[in-house]
Parts: sequence; structure tokens; C-alpha cells
Amino acid sequence: MSGLIVERHGPVLLLVIDREARRNALDAATSAAIDRQIGAAEADESIGAIIITGSGDRAFCSGMDMKEAAEIGVGHGLIPGHGFAGITERRRTKPLIAAVNGFAVAGGFEIALACDIIIAADHAMFGLSEVKRGLFAFAGGVQRLARQVPRSAAMSIIMTGEPVPAARMYELGVVSEVVPADQLRQRALDLAQAMLQNSWEAIRNGKLLYEMAADMPVEQGLRYGAAFGRATLQSADSREGIAAFSEGRDANFDRI
Repeated sequence: MSGLIVERHGPVLLLVIDREARRNALDAATSAAIDRQIGAAEADESIGAIIITGSGDRAFCSGMDMKEAAEIGVGHGLIPGHGFAGITERRRTKPLIAAVNGFAVAGGFEIALACDIIIAADHAMFGLSEVKRGLFAFAGGVQRLARQVPRSAAMSIIMTGEPVPAARMYELGVVSEVVPADQLRQRALDLAQAMLQNSWEAIRNGKLLYEMAADMPVEQGLRYGAAFGRATLQSADSREGIAAFSEGRDANFDRI
């Protein structure tokens, strides 16, 4: 598949942006290919989690392919209803992990911010460089920084367009882990595999409740949590998890 490598690692789908010569900038075709793969993964009950990363060690994704944009116009990597690369506006039920292997700038940073977990190589850099091109990060970068990062730090990222090291993003809570570059992809796979040893239903419900609660007052979030909790307490996975604990064995959850 031009521009994208797709691998299966058991229940984990690995997507590798493979445009290293363009610093893994996304042309319209690769953006559409990522969108299709994520849509297929959402419909595939044997896939529990998705990882996205880039080829090489220079860039995770440098955003929109500016050479293509100069030829055919900007915005062709935006998928209607799903956003840039089919990720930045999409509502997903399955965890998406960004393994940031180099520069994640402009739309590349927006993709990472839209993921559920970001793991970064120790040399990775993050930035919203759109202001240097007469644009701004409207596809989720500004909006997500506003929710995740203190105002002064966010404004500096948004207004200067300068790259920020992975270590600083870890301090700000945007990145969950910083690891040596040669361990990055394996660490992301290990995390996904460890995650999927748990109840997939509980993972989906926890993710959904978090996203709902982020948009509502805490009292309303607690009411939704109580409703989720009542259903969870009656679930087959809950019964299996409690029984496994009582019997001193690993739980055998339903993976579908």
C-alpha cells in the first residue's frame, strides 16, 4: 500500500507511515489509506488496539505534504467527518497509541494529540508549525492543547511554531513515556499487548466514559458512571474477573 505499511501483531494493528523521503508528510492518498485501515479495524472484532508510527528515525509525521498542497491545493488530507488522516475528528471505540519516532509537527502533532496514549522516542520533537506557513492548527491541535496543557505553555506552542522536546512534553503530561529510540516500537507493542490482557469491554467502556466525562460537569459524569457501573457489575467479564481473583488464576475474558 503506497505510503503506508500495515502489520498485524496478534490483536494489535500497526500502521507505519512510510514516506520517509518526505519526512512522513501525508499526501491525500496516504491519509485516505490510514482512514480506511482504522475504519476496518473498528469493524474487526479480532483487533483490540491500533498503533501508529512513522518510518525511520527522523519523523513521525510532518503533517500535510506541502509539495502536493502547492500543486493541488491544501486540505486534501482531511477526510470528511474524520479529519486529518481519518483520525483527528474520528470517534473511536478502540485504543490508538502514537509511537512518536521523530518530529511530530503540524498535522503530525495533531494526529498524536488525537491518540489515546503517546509514547515518544527520546529525540522526538513536537510542534504546531502551521503559523510559519500562514496557517494555524485548526484540525485539533489548538483545541486539544487547550484541554491538556496550561495556557502559557499552549500559547507558546501555538504562536511560535517552534518544536518542543519529548522530555518537555512528558513534563506537561502530553506524552506518557519517553524511551530510547531503538526501544520505541517494541515498547508500544508491549503496552498494547499488556493492555489487551484486560477485558476489552471494560477498556471500551472506560475510554467512552472518560471522553464523555471530559465534556460534562463532574456530577453528571458520576451519574453516567453509575449507569455504566451497574451494567459492568452484571457483565460476563466482571463475573470472570472476580472469579479468577478468588481462585488465584488469570482471567479468561471474552475478547469480542
